[in-house]
Amino acid sequence: MNNKYPVLEYLKKYLKNELIENISTPINYPTTISQTLKIDIDTIELGEAIVKIDADSKIHGNQQGTIHGGLLCELADAAIGTAHSTLMQENESFTSVELKINFYRPVWKSILKAHAKPIRSGKTLTHYDCTIYDNKNKKIAYITSTVMTLRGEKAKGR
Repeated sequence: MNNKYPVLEYLKKYLKNELIENISTPINYPTTISQTLKIDIDTIELGEAIVKIDADSKIHGNQQGTIHGGLLCELADAAIGTAHSTLMQENESFTSVELKINFYRPVWKSILKAHAKPIRSGKTLTHYDCTIYDNKNKKIAYITSTVMTLRGEKAKGR
């Protein structure tokens, strides 16, 4: 028998290493991209998430030798997607509509944390802000994003 858990409950069990066989959730966790990049969930609450990555320019670098901005975008998107997934009900899914990032300072090596939380939540559109901090708690980037909740037929296969 497969027990489907709400996303928030599932992720809290995931963080505590309390998942057992036959427990699942409608959303796939951990995501393939997060596994590939080694992005981990640090903290999870309803509508809010902090994700982290051990970033190193020797692995995640750009032409200038600093952490690539695309990695920062992915880290923010992972935090926002994780936060929004906790709001999903049965037969719901979501998609990003827009994401804007401002870069504040370069990073060469640090454990980066992205903290996402909603600015405004509507029935269909939710606006998020997300700040990325380094291991000295300095702001690295600020991101805003709009996420659309899909329901019923529009959510199938997504």
